[in-house]
Amino acid sequence: MTDRLYIDVHILQTVPPANLNRDDNGNPKEAYFGGKRRSRVSSQAWKRATRVHFAESRDRQDLATRTKRIAAQLAKGIAERGGVAAEDAKRIADALIKSTGISAGKKDGDTAYLLFYGRRQLDGIVALVTDTAADLAALDAKALDEAVKALPVKEQLQTGHPADVALFGRMVADIPGLNVDAATQVAHAISTHAAELEFDYYTAVDDENTADETGAGMIGTIGFNSATLYRYATVGLHQLRENLGDDKAAVDAVDLFVDSFARSMPTGYGNSFAHRTRPSLVAVVVRADQPVNLVSAYENPVPASHGIVAESACRLAGEFATATEQWGDSPLHVGICHTLGTDETGQRLAEAFGANRTFPELRDGLRTVLTERVNDN
Repeated sequence: MTDRLYIDVHILQTVPPANLNRDDNGNPKEAYFGGKRRSRVSSQAWKRATRVHFAESRDRQDLATRTKRIAAQLAKGIAERGGVAAEDAKRIADALIKSTGISAGKKDGDTAYLLFYGRRQLDGIVALVTDTAADLAALDAKALDEAVKALPVKEQLQTGHPADVALFGRMVADIPGLNVDAATQVAHAISTHAAELEFDYYTAVDDENTADETGAGMIGTIGFNSATLYRYATVGLHQLRENLGDDKAAVDAVDLFVDSFARSMPTGYGNSFAHRTRPSLVAVVVRADQPVNLVSAYENPVPASHGIVAESACRLAGEFATATEQWGDSPLHVGICHTLGTDETGQRLAEAFGANRTFPELRDGLRTVLTERVNDN
């Protein structure tokens, strides 16, 4: 499949008082947009939450991990499957990593940077030395380095990518051959309205205080805000297909992403605020030209005197309709799932995005369109 195909995902989600994503002062991240301060959740935070949600529906071995400790993971596998002592397994693992050119970190056994790789890719590297681990363990350092140079270690990291690596990509600055171009772009979520930082002053009582002791055992503050967030991401199916090498796997990965992106939530201060909610609106648009972020709908912030989520939805519908008409766009597919009823807001959403669906119906419709598209190509 060589034709460009983008799946835009637009979400409106109201979050109660929360601190989803902290800045360097421990307060919720913010941004100025349209001249007003907005609540913000970084793309990295929501990508991490999405990846964590992946694990709830996929076998752990079918997913990736991001760590500096690939050598330790390799050594564990070599010791278990190669039948060698832990120290020998560590020597072999270090030599295998060295052969790829991946830079070593300051801490013994660590790489200089986080490496994003599939667990089955790691199993493939272990398999390269399983039958010869005892022989490799008998070699001195120089001979061991020479012996593993002939093994296709790097190739194991260049093929067979799991869905999360294929979606989010991988960058290894000093070894371009290990880079994987991301098929997904995720925007920073921002509030559709102006938002103010507030502080929760709290005290904690020492349960063992005696009757003559007064005062709190601990006091402190936690920054928080509440917001209706506009969230946006786009997936390039053509890039995803290239990364995975399989049409069905690419369609499955899009479905996995849409499901997990919609259902996930960053967990910052989760116990303090119990902030998990469901989106009020999820819309998907399949396009063959380019991704289109509709955040311009909120450059003029939604006023607090209105129903914020309803007005935000109407703004989104208007921005999509206007952009489509003004630019002469012809989306290949549009679908929407929302909880905003059938009144004026629901009617405006229907005019722009079509009939309201349940979330499973939204995903099924998207899967059908994408499957037909890749089969035609």
